[in-house]
Amino acid sequence: MSTASKSASNSSEAAPAAENHMSFSRWFREIGWRHVVGVVALVFAAFPVLYVISASLNPLGTVASTGLIPTKVSLVNYQNLLSGARGPFLRWYLNTIVICAVVATAQVFLSLLGAYAFSRFRFTGRRGGLLALLLIMMFPAILSMIAIYTMISQIGQVVPAFGLNTLAGYSLALMGGALGQVWLIKGTFDTIPRELDEAAIIDGCTHWQVFRIILLPTLKPIIATTFLLAFVAVISEFLLGSIILTDNSQKTLAVGLYGMLTGDRSNNLGIFAAGAVLTMAPVIALFQYLQRYIVGGSISGAVKG
Repeated sequence: MSTASKSASNSSEAAPAAENHMSFSRWFREIGWRHVVGVVALVFAAFPVLYVISASLNPLGTVASTGLIPTKVSLVNYQNLLSGARGPFLRWYLNTIVICAVVATAQVFLSLLGAYAFSRFRFTGRRGGLLALLLIMMFPAILSMIAIYTMISQIGQVVPAFGLNTLAGYSLALMGGALGQVWLIKGTFDTIPRELDEAAIIDGCTHWQVFRIILLPTLKPIIATTFLLAFVAVISEFLLGSIILTDNSQKTLAVGLYGMLTGDRSNNLGIFAAGAVLTMAPVIALFQYLQRYIVGGSISGAVKG
């Protein structure tokens, strides 16, 4: 009797296991293809990074001797770059970090103010203003280079500190995209219940206090995201910097490294790759620091501990 009951229980346990088993073809159709796409995307994204790192470690520094896996490893390219033998790299690095920090902070702050106004207030021209911002964002920046150059040149005649070949003038030109994050931040503002604003105003808060004390803590993820996007956009900007910054001591990393590469494209690859690797360092460090805010809760500031 016990033997029959055991066999019955074993067969009943085996039946669900057989039902839950998924064939390989079905698994690939439903789940497996996503893994394949992910692996292909990872390889596609990692290949140029690995090639640049390999080129930076190649002591010969030529295109012909560089492969995905370096045959010889040396830090001579980094030594030449940091010693200033090929140009004031550390000066370029400092210029870039200062410009990125100032411009990214100003862009995010002004975008926050604009997004708050467009999200929370109702005024004449609100819809037209939003559509105008969207149209400006779609406008190709390269078409405005001549106008920006002329404007900075004329400003420099009145205020030389903000003219051509100055970091302040270059930063002022980059501030043309100060409201570029408005749409992204406004979308986050719209998800925050207005009851928070109304309750704070009933308690005696002004609009500035509502913005600073109530809403800003809930916007940490989007602030971190937009700051990172603005930082990456500024550190990788080349075209505008190449026409405004001509003095070697005023150049940014993108402009300085390009000028270093154009001297001899075939034999300067190692130096250029070493500069590119060092340029990636602040972006990676910033992402690692802001990651805890990006993945944080969007309403953490509105909920009491």
